[in-house]
Amino acid sequence: MAFLSKKNHLPGIVLLIFFLLIGFHSIAQDQTMVDLKAGATTQRDLPKLDSGKFWKTGGLFNLNIGQGSQKNWAAGGDDFSFSLNSLLNIFSRYKKGKISWDNVGNFNYGLINTTSQGTRKNDDRLDVTSKVGYAISKTINGAFLANFHSQFSKGYQYNSDTSKNLLSKFMAPGYLLFSLGFDYNPAPGLSIFLSPITTRWIFVHNDSLSLKGSYGVTPGERSKSELGAFGSITYVKNLNPNISYNGRLDLFSNYKRNPQNIDVMMNNLLTFKITKVLAASFELDFIYDDDVKLFGPNHDSPGLQIKQITGIGLSMKM
Repeated sequence: MAFLSKKNHLPGIVLLIFFLLIGFHSIAQDQTMVDLKAGATTQRDLPKLDSGKFWKTGGLFNLNIGQGSQKNWAAGGDDFSFSLNSLLNIFSRYKKGKISWDNVGNFNYGLINTTSQGTRKNDDRLDVTSKVGYAISKTINGAFLANFHSQFSKGYQYNSDTSKNLLSKFMAPGYLLFSLGFDYNPAPGLSIFLSPITTRWIFVHNDSLSLKGSYGVTPGERSKSELGAFGSITYVKNLNPNISYNGRLDLFSNYKRNPQNIDVMMNNLLTFKITKVLAASFELDFIYDDDVKLFGPNHDSPGLQIKQITGIGLSMKM
């Protein structure tokens, strides 16, 4: 996690990074059909559905392990370290006539253990999206989208005196969003969903965090509702037969409070296939939420959250 003082520039920075990645599409437009024939790692890469077959399901599972040890090492460091990171992306997709229904689940969890600091988590994500669409034209659907995201286990702020403060747990926070809008699909693998009517609930089901008013709830309350505008861009691309990109950018503006301070969530995953069951991965995530005031010298300011994980290990398509 990191904190930047010029917070009004944060959405622009994240948008710039995302659209630079989307630029791969225009550079490699002629390669699209070759990529689709080569195979896919996510639902957006799938070839067209066979006649009479309305459902497609699948997914991707990555398990990365890292280990290090030393003894009498003059340069210093921990005597032992071990890390374990897992990623599961699953989907089910229905298409019949003008009706479509896409369901995607993204689940990440990781732990790191060192001699000096014990065991701590370094990744934790639970995210499920369901989108129902009705074709208005060849590239535009009227659509309803629902999304839920939270984390699996407790997360802490670790202090220099070895104490720790609870920052999060399952459903603290938890986010539930319902959105009605239009889904634009100008090219294979690219979806742009825009909605002027979105309701979002924020849940803080923990007494200590609720009493602090964490994540924007009124102190003592366990939830709050927001009405705003929502946009979501997803982009999936096989850059070549061995390298794939999966990205998503969510933007939310709360009409009720400071609509100019846009909440940003961006996920990027690059996968490099080495063999059929071995792959390297690079994950880079950004979050900015004006109501998450945990940063700065006094831990009371919003900030840009950054998470990066690189690994090599088992990779399996389902």
